[in-house]
Amino acid sequence: MKLKAGLIALAAFLAACSNDPKSVADNKTCPVSLLVLGVAQDAGKPQIANPDDPAWADPSLRRLATSLALIDRRGERTKRWLFEATPDIKEQLQRLDEAAPVDRPIGLDGVFVTHAHIGHYLGLAMFGHEAAGAQNVLVFVMPRMAAFLSANGPWRQLIFYHNIILAIMAPGGPETLAQDLSVTAFLVPHRQEFSEVAGFLIKGPEQTALFIPDIDSWEEWDDAGVRIEDQIAAVDIAFLDATFFADGEIPGRDMSDFPHPFVSHSMARFADLAPAEKAKVRFIHMNHTNPLHSPDAPERKQVLQAGFGIAAEGDVLCL
Repeated sequence: MKLKAGLIALAAFLAACSNDPKSVADNKTCPVSLLVLGVAQDAGKPQIANPDDPAWADPSLRRLATSLALIDRRGERTKRWLFEATPDIKEQLQRLDEAAPVDRPIGLDGVFVTHAHIGHYLGLAMFGHEAAGAQNVLVFVMPRMAAFLSANGPWRQLIFYHNIILAIMAPGGPETLAQDLSVTAFLVPHRQEFSEVAGFLIKGPEQTALFIPDIDSWEEWDDAGVRIEDQIAAVDIAFLDATFFADGEIPGRDMSDFPHPFVSHSMARFADLAPAEKAKVRFIHMNHTNPLHSPDAPERKQVLQAGFGIAAEGDVLCL
C-alpha cells in the first residue's frame, strides 16, 4: 500500500512538473528567482462580507492578494524587490523574510506597482510612521501613478517623510537592477480612474518573466498593435490575468462587460499554441469566486490538462 501511495504521489508530482517546468523546489538553489507571494484578486480570499466562503473555516483555502518577489542572492548581500504593495503586505514580507532573510529593516531594494487599484498599492501605507517607519524605500511607478501618490493623502505624507521615494518609469525604458537583471514597464488597457496601468517584463540572467495581473481584454491589446501570443513567445514565464474563470461566475450579474479576459476565453484563444508555449502561462490574480482556487475543482483540472499552469503561493521560478 505504501508503494502504491508513493507511486501515485510521484505521478502527481511529475504531472505538476510537466505543467510547471520552470519551477524549482528550493528558493535557495536559485541565485536569482521569483517567489509568488499571493495569487488572489485585490481583496484576497475569503473576501470581506462573504461569510459563506469555506476559506473562513479552512485556512488552507485562504489566498493573499497577487504579489511577486524578485530575489538576487548574488554578491555581498541579498537584494529583494516586491511587485505590488498589497493589503496583505505584512504577511507577504514575513514570508519573504523566511524565504530570503536579510539583516536590515524592511529589506526591500524597491517596490514595483502596476496601478492605483486597491490590491496593488494600499500596502504602501504600511511603510508610514504608524507602522514600519521605513526610510527611502524606492517605489517604481509610471508618471500618472506618481502624480496620484504625490497629490493625495496618505501617500504624499509617505513622500514628505521620506518613507518612500518615487522612481518614475517610462514605458519601454528598462530599470537596471544589476548588469543582467532589469524590469521594463509597458502600458496595458485597463480601468484608469487614477493612474495608467502597467505590466512588467522581468529579465534575469537566464530567463525572462511577464507580469500582467490586470488587463481589460487581449482583443483590446490587439487593437493597440500588441498580441499577447507574441509577448508569451518572447519570455520563459507569463503571469497572466485570471480574475474570473467564465461568464456566470457571479450569480445575478451580467459579466459580459467585466474588464478582464475570462480564463475560459484565454484558453480558447491559446488553444493552438505549442505545448511549450502553453506551459509558460501561470494564471494569477483570481477573484474569490474563481473555481481555480479550489484544489478539486473540475475547472482547475481542465486548465492543467490543457497544458497551462496556475500560480500558487510559494512557487519559486529561477531566472
